[in-house]
Amino acid sequence: MNHPENLKYTSEHEWVKIEGNIATIGITDFAQGELGDIIFLEFPEVDESFSEGDVFGTIEAVKTVSDLFMPMDGKIIEVNENLNDDPEGVNTDPYEQGWMVKIELQSSFSTESLLDSKAYIELIG
Repeated sequence: MNHPENLKYTSEHEWVKIEGNIATIGITDFAQGELGDIIFLEFPEVDESFSEGDVFGTIEAVKTVSDLFMPMDGKIIEVNENLNDDPEGVNTDPYEQGWMVKIELQSSFSTESLLDSKAYIELIG
């Protein structure tokens, strides 16, 4: 299973890539594997703001629907529209093609609640 060391992770199985004050968010390789074939994603609108822990969308697989949880406070600046036509991109490439949203971080953002790859791998056992 792939869990890149340059990313941060949540206990809810989202990954976060921080570049300056922009964070790209998706679900982990572990999460997509547990869900199975992804068939539909629901995302928020651009300019919506969320707090850490808020539900920002849903992901539907053949057998289940799961909520997506915001790992940090921020405002949606972009959603991955490609996943509307190709939701299985989350299954084939969760860290590049399968990213879900990009947020603009609040000026006082903290990564303290996020896990590094080693801690995330320990979490999922």
